[in-house]
Amino acid sequence: MALGFYFAPASFTQARYDDTIKRLEAAGAGAPAGRIYHAALEADGLIQVFDIWDSKESFEAFGKTLLPIMAEVGADPGEPQVMPVHNIIKG
Repeated sequence: MALGFYFAPASFTQARYDDTIKRLEAAGAGAPAGRIYHAALEADGLIQVFDIWDSKESFEAFGKTLLPIMAEVGADPGEPQVMPVHNIIKG
């Protein structure tokens, strides 16, 4: 079952987000296995992230690359809200 992960880090500016994406791409993790959907949302100048993953295991495998990068850019992702995906409508 697919899972939705919603992150609202307190210090994740647009510059930190963009830097994180560049570092993930350089690490070969720009399009990680198991991620179905990624959206970066702006709220009050900070970036929030909503991802849909095929499984918790895929997300955790990606976290092994993501978390050190986020620490390097000075952003604490905090704990995500995790919810089962009931339906996805594209287009």
